[in-house]
Amino acid sequence: MHPQDRALFNRTQRDALCRAVADLSLLLTRDYPGKAALKLVGDRYALSARQRQAISRSACSDRALLDRSRKKIANSSELRHNRLSIDGFNCLITIESAISGGVVIKGRDGAHRDLAGIHGSYRKVKETLAAIDILGGYLESVEPASVSWYLDSPVSNSGRLAKLLRGIASERAWPWDVVVTANPDRRLVETQAAVASCDSWVLDRCARWIDLFGMIMSDTTLLSQPWVVDLGKNQA
Repeated sequence: MHPQDRALFNRTQRDALCRAVADLSLLLTRDYPGKAALKLVGDRYALSARQRQAISRSACSDRALLDRSRKKIANSSELRHNRLSIDGFNCLITIESAISGGVVIKGRDGAHRDLAGIHGSYRKVKETLAAIDILGGYLESVEPASVSWYLDSPVSNSGRLAKLLRGIASERAWPWDVVVTANPDRRLVETQAAVASCDSWVLDRCARWIDLFGMIMSDTTLLSQPWVVDLGKNQA
């Protein structure tokens, strides 16, 4: 957990952060450049760099909201016996963050996002195996026909994570394929399978998507009381 998050995302901060998300979404709807709009809103509310990161990940234009809502798969039953493609680092790190007590942001589009990021490097942490177990256990109950994980090859240790995922899948007889590629986002937007991701670029271009974190949280008790801050309230 980031040492300042309890202060940055406590109840007294949330109203201002929700208003900031609404303001930023309005500017994006009116085609303001993203960086300029974020600076304008961040300065207005005197937000820290981390708070600006949170509202940036939470906001979206009205057009993006409508399109993402149209393509979102809300019911896990629609995954049964169908193909699923997973934005590997994207989904895994969100679960890791939640397990460690870190904040998870729910955006205007309903997607849950962490604030961790990988910055070109990923390392296995103590929460990694538990996160894989949670993801695998949930997917086993949903019963997709197949699961393809996509990992960024430029990210260091992606090969090690791929080996770990393949080994666990083999032990548990999970129908997983793990692909390490230079451009997983492109592969995700080209597939007709459902895509598990919260990456805005992917959500705006893929055929169908799911909020995997949200599904796990609502359908099971596998995630024990994650710290979720909803910054998209009343923004639909």
